[in-house]
Amino acid sequence: MDKPIFNKRIFWDVDFENLDYDKKYKFIIERVFERGDVPDIRNCRRYYGDEKITDVILNTKFLPEHRLGLAACVINKDVKELRCYKIRQLNPTLLPY
Repeated sequence: MDKPIFNKRIFWDVDFENLDYDKKYKFIIERVFERGDVPDIRNCRRYYGDEKITDVILNTKFLPEHRLGLAACVINKDVKELRCYKIRQLNPTLLPY
């Protein structure tokens, strides 16, 4: 299968040209859901498949708060099932004023 085409800004801190899509699949999936746009997420789903993406997203430690709902919808799970949501609930922060 051909490598997916992602926006280079998602992987700004690594050598994008030498990124191993099969060995580093957890890192890539997490980063795409953290910083990618809808076309990036579609390309990720085409390359890795829904089963692998569901496994990674359910067990990831961090996703930004504004991406939790999107990730839950893409994998068709409740946001409360995500590990990053549970961790966020166990460590509340101060109210934003």
